[in-house]
This record gives sequence, structure tokens and C-alpha cells, in this order.
Amino acid sequence: MTTPAKLITENAKSEEILRKHKEFLWPAVTNYYKRPLVADHASMQYLWDIEGRKYLDFFGGIVTIGVGHCNPKVTSKIKAQVDKLQHTSTLFPNEAIVNLAEKLTEITPGKLQKSFFTNSGTEANEAAILLARMSSESYDVVALRHAYAGGSALAKGVTAQAAWRKAGVISVGVAHAVNPYCYRCPLHLTYPDCGVACANDVENLIQTATSGRIAAFIAEPIQGVGGFITPPLEYFKIVYRIVKNYGGLFVSDEVQTGFGRTGKKWFGIEQWEVTPDIITCAKSLGNGVPVGATITTSELADKFQGLTISTFGGNPVTSVAARAVIEVIEEENLRENTHVVGGYFRQRLEELKEKHALIGDVRGMGMMQAIELVKDRATKEPAAEATGQLIERARDNGLLIGKGGLYGNVIRMAPPMNISKADVDEGIRLLDKSLSEVRA
Repeated sequence: MTTPAKLITENAKSEEILRKHKEFLWPAVTNYYKRPLVADHASMQYLWDIEGRKYLDFFGGIVTIGVGHCNPKVTSKIKAQVDKLQHTSTLFPNEAIVNLAEKLTEITPGKLQKSFFTNSGTEANEAAILLARMSSESYDVVALRHAYAGGSALAKGVTAQAAWRKAGVISVGVAHAVNPYCYRCPLHLTYPDCGVACANDVENLIQTATSGRIAAFIAEPIQGVGGFITPPLEYFKIVYRIVKNYGGLFVSDEVQTGFGRTGKKWFGIEQWEVTPDIITCAKSLGNGVPVGATITTSELADKFQGLTISTFGGNPVTSVAARAVIEVIEEENLRENTHVVGGYFRQRLEELKEKHALIGDVRGMGMMQAIELVKDRATKEPAAEATGQLIERARDNGLLIGKGGLYGNVIRMAPPMNISKADVDEGIRLLDKSLSEVRA
């Protein structure tokens, strides 16, 4: 039990951390909440702040904690590797990096069997686009509106949301097609009568905004920062055919959807029955350890021009952690758990929609579920202010959730893939309570 004296001490410590954060970090490093939450420790689906408050974590460090915070099956191997060999760089082969690369070959679709390791999804996407341009006569890349690809200059150019494209981003060679946002169809059509017309816009874009040949098409199977926008099941098959007709490589950005997050399959794009030429991944692969990977075929890997290294990519500790994560997913059958419990989660969210008029749409797949908040279901006017209120109320009630979407009105939830239906029930109870406390 926390005594009043201890609570005062922890409050003071929290305030000191927040003061230093404001003083020493870039102000662009944004935090959630009016009074940011100072995290102290975590275990599986729970996180505690420095003041001792316990939270059910349904956001997992932005869709990163796939197998639970500080999962001992992962951290035990990290600790052992730190004491054995912590760093070499890619200039020196080691057992950990080849074991991870071999494991990735086993689980990736098609003939994807060559990996390049980096530290983040941003770097993974950079490497994919660089390789695509090296292997093509074209420089042109097609991406989707509402996409998010990372924080570097090139990744910001691929990104298609104003808030993430500041400071005069130059998108040379990148064109953006309309995205499959069925709830807010950019073509003002209704699925399925639309015939998935948004997919055909990719061809029109190639014909009008590129040289007529492209190096690559890159997309997230489910747009993450965009608000978990989930395309119709026909979408990527149509796009794949178009991309191939115009000479392009199909790059699946699996930074958020990879490693079982969508249920049953290892990678999100498999849900659409498409085998990409390149997969990029990060986040859940490391379960919180910084990692990025760009995986492709032997034929394409051979087309990389010049030399490359990665000082920290494929670090022995990171590689051991990532392989341990994959093994946990296999041993505990978490892809199936994600499908079953994720389906139950979706069902409970649909029930909340029936109860709360604030919820305009429920979407997602597996352990990537979202609700879009609107002021009025008929007009679909975004309720961004209500979203901010809901996140605050949920935090006060002991539930951590995320937000996203171009209009800042989407609640994103991505709990660990090993949660139970009981955890879902508790999360829904807290979300229901929080929704009831929002004042429009």
C-alpha cells in the first residue's frame, strides 16, 4: 500500500522528470496527456507509472509490445546475450544475426529469404525504396494518402499527412494515390457497389503523375498512424496487378501489421493473399528492442549497388531478442489467439458502437482495432476534441489507448497478442466508462 508520504515523494520525482524532459528534449518530442504519464515499470499487459498507478496497456508503445511487457521468455535471452556479446556491427558475422535471418526466411511468404537489419521502421522503409530504385530503370515510387512511413526526409516524403510533413519536405519521385478509406471514401462511393474504384486510381496516378514506369509501390496493409484504415479484401490484389503491369516492385510496410498482429498470418499482406517483393518490419519484431528489417528475394538483394553497413542493425542483443519474440509467438500459438481474442475484441467494440453515438466506425483486424469518433454519424464530422477527452478519461480510469487519423479523431488499440478475453472485457469496461464521461 502506498503511504501518503511515499506518494508525495513520487509526485515530486515525477514533476522533476517532467521538468527535465521539457528542459532537455526537443519540444517536438510530444507526449500524451495534459500531464504526461511518467512510466516506471511494466509486466505483460500492465504498466505502472512512477507514482504507483497501474494501467491496462491497450496501446503497447505504439503497436510494439506484441508478446507482453518485459516478457521473461524474451528478457532472459537478452540478459544472457548482453553478458556474452553485446555489439560487433555488421562488419563481423555472429551467430545471433544469422539465426534471426534464417528464422525470418522460414516465416516470410514466397521467396523472401534475404534480410538487411537496421534499427527502426524508418530505416527499413528507406532501405526498401533505395533497393527498388537501384533495381529499376525508374525512380518513381507510388504511395497512398494518409500513409505514414517514418521520420527521415525520404520517409516523410512517402508519408501523406500534413502534420508529419513539416519543414518543406521534398517528395521528389513520390506520388500518392487515394487510399481505401471506406468510411470516408475519397471518391464519395459506397463499398461494395464502388467496385473498389480506389484501387484503379493507382493506375491513373501512374499514367498521369509518373514517367509511366515505377520502381515501387509501398503501402501499409492497415494504415497505422492513418487510423487503422483497413482496405477491402479485393484491394491489394487489384493494386498488385497494376503495379506489375507498370514494372514496379510491391513493398509491404509491415512495421505495425507484422508478426501476427492481424491474426492467423505472420504478415498483414497475407490477409489479402498477395506475396510482396519486399517486406519491411520493426516494432513487434523486437517487442520494444529497437529493430528494423528489410526482407527480399535473393535476386533483388543481388541488385543492391555498392557497399552498405549498419553499425547497430543486427546487433547480437537485438537479434536474440527478435528471434525469441518469434519463438514465443510460435510456442504460444499467438497468431491463433490474436485471431480469436481479436475477433472477440472487435465484437465488444461493435457493442460499444451501439451504445455510444460518438463512435462512427469500428475497424481493424486482429489486435489492431480502432474506433473513429464523430460529432454526428450522418455528417461524420470528426470529434477531435472528444478524442482528447477520451484518452484523458481512459488514463484516469486505468486504461492506456492511442490516437491517430488525419483528423485526430481515431482511437487506436493494439494490446499484446497474448491477452485473454477477460482482459478484453476489462478493457471494454474501462473504455465504456470513459466514453460515458466524455462531454461533447
